[in-house]
Amino acid sequence: MIIAVIGNFDPPPHVYALAEQVGQELGRRGVTVVCGGLTGVMEAVCKGAKSEGGTTIGILPSGSPHTANEYVDFPVATNMGFARNVAVVSTGQAAIAVGGAFGTLSEIAYALSYGIPVVSLNSWPLTLRGDGLPVGDNYIIASDPVDAVDKAIAAAEARTEPTGTVAFSQPISGES
Repeated sequence: MIIAVIGNFDPPPHVYALAEQVGQELGRRGVTVVCGGLTGVMEAVCKGAKSEGGTTIGILPSGSPHTANEYVDFPVATNMGFARNVAVVSTGQAAIAVGGAFGTLSEIAYALSYGIPVVSLNSWPLTLRGDGLPVGDNYIIASDPVDAVDKAIAAAEARTEPTGTVAFSQPISGES
């Protein structure tokens, strides 16, 4: 199983610690971590996973695998900048958002639009979509790192894989 962990590159210390604990729990359970491969939450989750013998994948925004943090086992250099966020969440069977800024919000949006469940640990408090409808059951709130991992694994196991291309639902009003 692969779980994506998303979050900002410059988190406050308590968010870094949460991400490291998420990584430790994923590593303990033999779950591979995929992330953006840089600093902050990405580094913390990889560090935690490696401390428990886990495997890590970093999908990097640059064209150089040397930009990955020291805890990434498999750096994937994309030359895609923030567009690599799609690859990060699409690689996981579920995602855990730890803290986060606007890049994390974009990853959450991509994941939810592709039917990938997202577990929020001190992340964005989403309740409604832009069209006023509820976000839905794929955005799950966690109380702590163990709860986040429990919920992400359960959501990944319950997920049905999409076939073919993803069909987006109704456009947001004003879109053509």
